[in-house]
Amino acid sequence: MHRKVGLLAQKLGMTQIFREDGTRVPVTVLYAKGNVVTAHRTEDRDGYTAVQLGFGERKATRFTKPDLGRFKAAGVDPKRWVREFRCPADQLEQLPVGSEVPLTILEEGTLVDVTGTSKGKGYQGVMKRHGMRGKPRSHGVHEYFRHGGSIGMRKTPGRVLPGKRMAGRMGGERVTEENLELVKVMPDEGLLLVRGPVPGPKGGLVLVRPSHKAAIRAAHAAA
Repeated sequence: MHRKVGLLAQKLGMTQIFREDGTRVPVTVLYAKGNVVTAHRTEDRDGYTAVQLGFGERKATRFTKPDLGRFKAAGVDPKRWVREFRCPADQLEQLPVGSEVPLTILEEGTLVDVTGTSKGKGYQGVMKRHGMRGKPRSHGVHEYFRHGGSIGMRKTPGRVLPGKRMAGRMGGERVTEENLELVKVMPDEGLLLVRGPVPGPKGGLVLVRPSHKAAIRAAHAAA
């Protein structure tokens, strides 16, 4: 099942809005104005169909000559980020190379999936990384308050099994938050308001797409 085309956006931060009935809604503000189509991927040439989008400003001196040549061939200014969205072949005709993708491609009030890179936390212990409670703060316990406890397997199999929750690198991973409500679309300001938090720091890149699971449920209901 093909997914629909989404948008590249930059996370600006969080705020809150109020509905007409007075309900407070926490939202993340995403700036998504300036998505342009830089290339098409077709079944005959590439083995799959997709739309390549460029987003964000960057000095031309920061690009290599091959990259500048590709942007020039597409008739667009050099873009900081370039990502692909798999889509049906009929959507390629609706989004010609060089055109700007409007924010209204995402419908207000629908569910979306937001993908980003989570904040890097560095090397962390088991209490912060996995939420373990640690050792008791009682008499006789010292130097082991934040340890993870025993990791061995006694005589058999006599080793630490793969996947054991231990201290290690935390964050800095690709994360997708699914089924978030797209509370408001503001085309004039170039803003998307998504309910709740999304992965990544302020200024980070996120991909916003129509919810895949919601589309599957709708397809099953129609069948």
